[in-house]
Amino acid sequence: MRPHHHDSADKVDSALESSREGLRALWISLAGLGVTALLQALIVVLSGSVALLGDTLHNVADALTAVPLAIAFLIGRRAATRAYTYGFGRAEDLAGVVIVLVIAGSAVAAGWLAVDRLLDPRTMTHIPWVLAAGVVGFLGNEIVARYRIAVGRRIGSAALVADGLHARTDGYTSLAVVPAAAGAWLGWGWADPIVGLAITVAIAFVLKDAAREVYHRLMDRVDPALVDRAETALLAVPGVHAVPGLRLRWIGHRLHAEATLVVDARLSLLAAHEIAADAEHRLTHRVPRLTGATVHVDPASHPGDDHHRELAHHRASQL
Repeated sequence: MRPHHHDSADKVDSALESSREGLRALWISLAGLGVTALLQALIVVLSGSVALLGDTLHNVADALTAVPLAIAFLIGRRAATRAYTYGFGRAEDLAGVVIVLVIAGSAVAAGWLAVDRLLDPRTMTHIPWVLAAGVVGFLGNEIVARYRIAVGRRIGSAALVADGLHARTDGYTSLAVVPAAAGAWLGWGWADPIVGLAITVAIAFVLKDAAREVYHRLMDRVDPALVDRAETALLAVPGVHAVPGLRLRWIGHRLHAEATLVVDARLSLLAAHEIAADAEHRLTHRVPRLTGATVHVDPASHPGDDHHRELAHHRASQL
């Protein structure tokens, strides 16, 4: 028998480093979106454009989503306790709920302002600046989106990736301000509030996607391809006959696995443990962002949960 270890320290260090990267990405993107929203807000005050105001509100909301995510990353770095035995990674999912509520609030505000401007039309001024603000909004959001998505994929944070995709969509809604300003330039007073309503619809689509992503995480949904990859890795472990049970779940931006293996019934306890340790080791190296695995071993002569229930009933009858 060869000695083995579970690389616990390496897993903890990797998880902490990924949280640091996520926090760094959030603060940098918050600064970038903050500058973008500030420039747009100044032009809103000068021009009175409701389309630009709706886009500015959305950009402000997008920037503020960095705050609950940052808090979640900080909480998630805390060590597990006797009460929270899986740690605090679920704080990231709660932050996702807050993000969805913020996006919903920005949609309601943008729609309300657009309808108000339809009922009470006002003349847009400083039109060239409004055009410039739309372009600035697009560029600022696209830069932030690329950065968030890249970091989110590297550390395995679905919330950060979703936030990056949200920023990318915001960039395209910023471009929608351009036709609003062009319409006002041509004397079409209705163009500005109509584009404001279109931006509201775009925010609603983003809200739907973000809510679906958060719902999947709260319901412990994982990509089936990850399950296939984990099962293939386990079946490749010497001594494993079958994998009748395998479950994966996200805890924040980290994966945890629970697996049941079937091995030769004649193996000693030490040999069966060695196979389980090899299986855990292989899983954590073959499945991205998997930081922990619980492995249960069944003998090939009595595999499955039915045997466990029968054995427990038999023992209870003897007491």
